Amino acid sequence: MPGYLAVPDGQGPWPGVVVVQDVLGMTTDLRRITDRLAACGYLAMAPALYRRGPKIKCMISTIREHFAGHGAAYDHLVAARDHLIADERCTGKVGLVGFCMGAGFCLVLSSQGLFDATAANYGLLPQDIEPLSRSCPVVASFGAKDRIVAGGTADKLEAVLARGEVPRDIKEYSDVGHSFMNNWGIPGPVRIIERIAGMAYSEPEAEDAWQRILTFFGEHLS
Repeated sequence: MPGYLAVPDGQGPWPGVVVVQDVLGMTTDLRRITDRLAACGYLAMAPALYRRGPKIKCMISTIREHFAGHGAAYDHLVAARDHLIADERCTGKVGLVGFCMGAGFCLVLSSQGLFDATAANYGLLPQDIEPLSRSCPVVASFGAKDRIVAGGTADKLEAVLARGEVPRDIKEYSDVGHSFMNNWGIPGPVRIIERIAGMAYSEPEAEDAWQRILTFFGEHLS
């Protein structure tokens, strides 16, 4: 499986981060996010989950596995983690960050004892949320106007993490919807449709969420 690797400037070793794609796949935005993490001192890898075989077949199987909570896509994300740990430039600490579908993958994997911290942005909760009480540290962001992720998801995540006394930073932003951190660079006229669908990028909330992620990762991956 191919992937996009972004390496920080200077001398390592650095903590690693696996970046999990949203439903659109290996986009320019996903590479930008991976580059941003590298610029902040993380050896960052984004696996190309839709390039494990014929693209349509991979898309269908990846989406199905996301909802099922198990399958080959999860194994490949763990393989990306193992690849980073095996890299001599990695400290051995590895975080996980995802958006939309990718955040769903993050929440399932966070309770499996494999990652040191996870950042889940506007993701659906697993069908069985109780394992999250045994999760690694979680920072998560949601939009109150999200039409894909149901209202109250942030509160449910906060509650189950609190039961297990999991270190956490959960925040819901009141004025944004889904994908508010994803800047896909869509042409102007199409952005109107994006806003109507409640999926528009919003820089103030996105940057606040980014600062929370970087602060949280700095605490738990350093």
